Amino acid sequence: MDVLEQKPVTLSASAARRICEIVADEPPGTMLRVSVEGGGCSGFQYRFDLVQTREPDDLVIERDGATVLIDPISLQYMAGSTIDFVDNLIGAAFKIDNPNATSGCGCGTSFSL
Repeated sequence: MDVLEQKPVTLSASAARRICEIVADEPPGTMLRVSVEGGGCSGFQYRFDLVQTREPDDLVIERDGATVLIDPISLQYMAGSTIDFVDNLIGAAFKIDNPNATSGCGCGTSFSL
């Protein structure tokens, strides 16, 4: 079994609710694409984009009406992660709990391996 199949990416209920709120004003079929790219203060950073199309090799995560897409390259860095949405005194934001990250930054959007 492939290591990525053993460690899926999950989507919390609060993240699914927030995604549904965000795409409510977008064209039907809008999905959230989460990707990993070089940069940020810790070496890698997460990117969130609203898209209309999925690629054939995307991982598709669906929960409570929300759809998240992750490309295979990003999935290598995100295997086993949980995508959450937190709303606290510091602010409201998507938060990715990534067990592969060895360190992160204070803003929570960049990490290193």
